Amino acid sequence: MNGTTTRALRQGLAACLAALAIGALTGAAPAGAATSGPTPTPCPAPLEAEATCYTGQDANGAHYAIAVPRDWNGSLVVHAHGGPDLGAASDPERSVDDLGRWSVMVDQGYAWAGSSYRRGGYGTRMAAADTESVRRLFVEEFGEPERTYVHGQSWGGNVAAKVAETYRGHYDGALLTNGVLGGGSRGYDYRVDLRVVYQYYCRNHPRPSERQYPLWQGLRAGSTITSAGLRARLQECTGYVSAPEDRTAEQQRNLDDILGVTGIPERTLESHLRFATFTFRDIVHERLGGRNPFSNRGVRYSGSHDDAALNAGVERFSADPTAVRDLSYDSDLTGDVRVPVLTLHAIDDPTAFVEHESAYRETLRGAGRERHLVQTFTRESEHSELSGAEYAASIAALDRWVRTGIRPTPRSVAASCSGACFYDTGFRPGSYASRVEPRPGGLRWPAMSAARERAWSHVPGVGIAP
Repeated sequence: MNGTTTRALRQGLAACLAALAIGALTGAAPAGAATSGPTPTPCPAPLEAEATCYTGQDANGAHYAIAVPRDWNGSLVVHAHGGPDLGAASDPERSVDDLGRWSVMVDQGYAWAGSSYRRGGYGTRMAAADTESVRRLFVEEFGEPERTYVHGQSWGGNVAAKVAETYRGHYDGALLTNGVLGGGSRGYDYRVDLRVVYQYYCRNHPRPSERQYPLWQGLRAGSTITSAGLRARLQECTGYVSAPEDRTAEQQRNLDDILGVTGIPERTLESHLRFATFTFRDIVHERLGGRNPFSNRGVRYSGSHDDAALNAGVERFSADPTAVRDLSYDSDLTGDVRVPVLTLHAIDDPTAFVEHESAYRETLRGAGRERHLVQTFTRESEHSELSGAEYAASIAALDRWVRTGIRPTPRSVAASCSGACFYDTGFRPGSYASRVEPRPGGLRWPAMSAARERAWSHVPGVGIAP
């Protein structure tokens, strides 16, 4: 097919999509109602004049959103969102909100498709399957794109990396931004440490008068504590929302000790504790049948006003090997990628520490696939959103790499960025262990190889159910 024919087909498709949108029903399909195909719907405000948008629900109940720009370049970006959200069912608004948030991809001429996933809660392979599902739905409705890229941010970076490994042959490249790339079996160890260090100093989660439970559960299964209630307990112990001069001496010392030991930034302390409470509960009780995938046995904590007392008094536990196996199979990465992978990470990301990139590089190096990886870093300090100009430069650099076979460098990606760009081309993160205390006791980190993944995939009951 020559360029003129391809262009004519593209223009014709855009015209058809625009025509379908006229007079169409508005809004997403009702929760729980499956549709036979994408339904035209109003685009989010940033895209009203630029694209035709669709929503729907796949066979597994996952809501999704699709956008096709009027001047479509023929390629598709499939988006994997972060979180995980903890609702029981797929949220029809999530994928629409994500479309508005990632409108930069459509601005650059790419069609966009994103899934809300079939349910809330943890499950990297489940989310990867739903991401692949929306790609297939796009192809069925609009035809095979010239090139297809998967993008994920935060936990979505883990999901997108899993997509690239699992659904080979369907994706031409991957863009991972501020990704949680250490995998579930070690990627949350710093939150394990926060959970036990917080309880050592604060003694209010649970309180002595409440039913006790091992802290690796995050929260006992039947607890009715809410996010607001957790924030109140954190404030009670540390005064974290108060001005320093309004905190008691005890609150300030508790706050200093917790931050000093865990290395967690003060501005994200509450969100990390929330994850170590509610998402841990989801992982343990809803996904692993009450088994413990976490360990802090042998970890030596430091940075407090009395490290000896902390290490003598902090709660200790070892992981259940079967729980580690299942969490690892679900979320850890093998590094067995066959397509270009470009990453973008804020150096001062307060949520997914930049050292996750070192963990990912080591994973690809161990698989002999490091040549497929280019990592870029920016002097930013946010997790959920980076500069739009950097996203545009990243997807363009990935596309050039795929089309030409010429591997970019951090310097060349930075030079191509136009607008608010904050690249630091000389930055290299320290090892993951330099930021997060390794687990010297109990189970050690077992590198997830492609061979181990294939072996486990044939063992009944391994992994986290969708």
